[in-house]
Amino acid sequence: MTLIANLIIALFILVGVFFTVVTVVGILRLPDVYTRAHAASKSATLGVLGILIGVFLHFWWIKGHFSIQLLLGSVFLFITSPVGGHLMSRAAYMSGVKPTELTVGDDLAEAIGEQKSHEEE
Repeated sequence: MTLIANLIIALFILVGVFFTVVTVVGILRLPDVYTRAHAASKSATLGVLGILIGVFLHFWWIKGHFSIQLLLGSVFLFITSPVGGHLMSRAAYMSGVKPTELTVGDDLAEAIGEQKSHEEE
């Protein structure tokens, strides 16, 4: 049982490390703030969650300690990290940061234009 538990724990931690490395590569290689924010918020969330779940399972299965703090931290991170990334991207857009030339469409410009026209009425 211990061998299987260790393999599952190692799998979660390795998946977490993989997504964390993907985050680093995305932040270094992607062209603008919007794609970098996407890489940071999505893959970093998966990376940290994989590591936290691996640590939680280690303490529960190997050490016999059920850690509610790790579970709450995982849930809190899962909820807040993507929201924070979205808010930072929205703030960058509202402050006038231009996307890269490779960007195909700007769906938010239409929504912002409609909102401003309703505010003026």
